[in-house]
Amino acid sequence: MSTATLELAATSSEVLNVIAAFVGGMVIAGALVWAVQFGMRVRDRELPRPTPEEQTHLPDTGAVHEVRELREPDEVPHAVGRERLLPHELHHAGSRRSEDQHRKRWLPGKSGAFGGGGLGHG
Repeated sequence: MSTATLELAATSSEVLNVIAAFVGGMVIAGALVWAVQFGMRVRDRELPRPTPEEQTHLPDTGAVHEVRELREPDEVPHAVGRERLLPHELHHAGSRRSEDQHRKRWLPGKSGAFGGGGLGHG
């Protein structure tokens, strides 16, 4: 092959690469335009946003604050005359308010958790 043929082949492949990149960019741009139009149509079909009058308001008594209380789990009833209770004989796992409402604090020298780094129980 002569140099003229090689130059012609190289130029034609460059032109084809530019055309392919341009067409690919047009396809991507067209897909983005379609996606935006589709999203706008979907948004137009949705219910309108609530007006400020329809928004929730604080009660007349003011904001509701957090209530902290210590809870104790309900005891699981013992099986009478049998080895164990069956699942259908159990009630939901409820809890009740504890009589002692003072938070338990960690004692000095006791670790707070596994691997807490303390000396542990003496």
